[in-house]
Amino acid sequence: MSDAVVAAHSAKPSNADQPPRKPRGGGWVAPVLTTVACLAAWEAAIHVFDIPAYMIPPPSSIFRAAVERYDFLLGHAVATGWAIILGFLWAVVIGVPVATLMVYWEGFSRAIYPVLITAQVLPKVALAPLFIVWFGFGLLPKVVMTFLIAFFPIVIDTLAGLASVRPESLMLLRSMGGTRWQSFWKVRLPTALPHMFAGLKVAMTFAVVGAIVAEFVASDAGLGYVLVEARANLDMVLVFAAIFWLILMGFIFFFAVELAERVLVKGRSAKRGHELGAGL
Repeated sequence: MSDAVVAAHSAKPSNADQPPRKPRGGGWVAPVLTTVACLAAWEAAIHVFDIPAYMIPPPSSIFRAAVERYDFLLGHAVATGWAIILGFLWAVVIGVPVATLMVYWEGFSRAIYPVLITAQVLPKVALAPLFIVWFGFGLLPKVVMTFLIAFFPIVIDTLAGLASVRPESLMLLRSMGGTRWQSFWKVRLPTALPHMFAGLKVAMTFAVVGAIVAEFVASDAGLGYVLVEARANLDMVLVFAAIFWLILMGFIFFFAVELAERVLVKGRSAKRGHELGAGL
């Protein structure tokens, strides 16, 4: 059974629906200039209107604190990072198989879908105090909270991707003697990968929020814990420095998922393109 044949049949008929290509150069110029302009306006507004530091500190003081207290903030960032990574990975490990079962097993889909909706609309902050009773302080409640918040977008986007395959592609594979496993591996999964990574990127941003929410309520370490303690001491410079580290960490995790998408989705597409060209 030829992968090139399946790829050719699964390919889109035209380039009209393809997303616009990103510019090769200068893609970072506008965001960087916009960020610098906003920070400069923020700094200027602090000095012009003489806003006290205990309300809103200037970016220069925030950056200085983020660098000078590097060791302190790094230790708490590592604690938060572990919660994000573990909760996100558990959401992927459980969410993708759940979405796959929902595609292939209609009874399971009907039974689990209301549970998914209920778990999503339930305010996670309301569960945080219960996690103290159930799991105590430490890493576990943060991982559970992160998992709960990241789970839903992974399941929904994976489900949408697996269900978006064209019936003609599945019929072609079956006519060539392909098994259900081969139809999943060669047709459904490649078709679903763009949808899956869209959900993974959303879930990663949610995972950062989930870990911080848990640290606000049930934690003795992490950047969320630093935010609570610094706010109680009216140390607004440290509050904003911790927020700066959170933003930086969120960007790192987001672009890690985007890098995996480029390797698995675009690299796979390029490989199939070469195979198709060789087959022709």
